[in-house]
Amino acid sequence: MPGSGSGFAVVLTTAGSDEEASRIAAALVERRLAACVSVLPGAVSHYRWKGAVCRDDERLLLIKTAERLFPRLRSAIRERHSYELPELVMFPIAEGDGEYLAWMAESLAPETGGGPPEAR
Repeated sequence: MPGSGSGFAVVLTTAGSDEEASRIAAALVERRLAACVSVLPGAVSHYRWKGAVCRDDERLLLIKTAERLFPRLRSAIRERHSYELPELVMFPIAEGDGEYLAWMAESLAPETGGGPPEAR
């Protein structure tokens, strides 16, 4: 459908440690909720939380997924995250390289049935 986008997305979240970022990334890929998770160290976040201005060193996770998987991905991150309110922001991919998007589709949980039980 023209103008409807690719159906794929990049989701952002952050983690407070290398171990937590790696644990979340591995779980998402293993469950086929993400085709790839890139963990970028060195993020410094400044934010307001419960009335105080905070600054924390974090790791930024760039999660490549399908838009349809966002509800399950969000739940999986919340189950594993140490933060009371983790960042969960989805950016739809308007366009992408056809071969890369095909690889993503093959790497993600199927739309209906099939796939390993943990991916459903």
